[in-house]
Amino acid sequence: MKFQFIADHQQEFPVRRMCRVLGVSASGFYAWQQRRPSARKMANDKLLSQIKQVQKESRGTYGSPRVHAALVQQGISCGLHRLARLMQQHGLRAKGKRRYKRTTNAVHAYPIALNVLNREFTTQAPNQKWVGDITYIPTGEGWLYLAVVMDLYSRRVIGWAMTDHMKQELTVTALSMALNRCRPKPGLLHHTDRGSQYAATHYRTLLHQHQIQVSMSRSGNCMRTSSPIIAPMESFFATLKAELGHYGWYRTRRQARAEIFEYIEVFYNRQRRHSSLGYLSPLQFEQKNITSFSTVH
Repeated sequence: MKFQFIADHQQEFPVRRMCRVLGVSASGFYAWQQRRPSARKMANDKLLSQIKQVQKESRGTYGSPRVHAALVQQGISCGLHRLARLMQQHGLRAKGKRRYKRTTNAVHAYPIALNVLNREFTTQAPNQKWVGDITYIPTGEGWLYLAVVMDLYSRRVIGWAMTDHMKQELTVTALSMALNRCRPKPGLLHHTDRGSQYAATHYRTLLHQHQIQVSMSRSGNCMRTSSPIIAPMESFFATLKAELGHYGWYRTRRQARAEIFEYIEVFYNRQRRHSSLGYLSPLQFEQKNITSFSTVH
């Protein structure tokens, strides 16, 4: 056990110092290392290989809780603390989130709606509460602007659009995609900030045609909460920018568009595990709960 402890921590402390503190000889430790690996060592090596595979599939975006959830779902039994220790020892960690920056302009003459959502981000079914926002991605050709519509029920991105400008066509295209995909019933609540792209006539007309209730945040307070939990859209954009493989190194807008499309439609909606969804992806969460609802009824 002492030799195993030394082996596990030799990247942190000198071997001879640990041997002296633990009352064993350094020669004995090195001899022990030459012997057949222990069952524990082989089990750790196997688990480490499985961890690395999950990390590879997650594009290096998962920390220990998400890796643990993925392995458990595969039927692999392991303790979270043991897994976290192995990841720390081998320098495996999730990519850090980037700071979120607001892009919309709230100085305009368009009508402003009340904040009906009022920070109530929970909902019991799809197509009850949608949120929308805009961010930007740097490229060698200039900014690429991304507008997103998200369903708060599952955090699934249901509509998106990308252009080289921030005119209202950007947000209208994203909303149109969401409407065509989901076909919500009248009464849906749609929340954004007070930016001109969301308050403009074309966007408000589209919402009115589908009998959607409009909600807008106060200026400079779009979907922020006073709690330490990051609000859904802010969290999504911070996550996207942290996890995009080439973020900050796109030569062209076309390259950025292709990677963002793949991130949203292939990885984020279908594969990425969310702690708030019981470590399921948005689509897995919807499929599980819709199936459960149908079974009960």
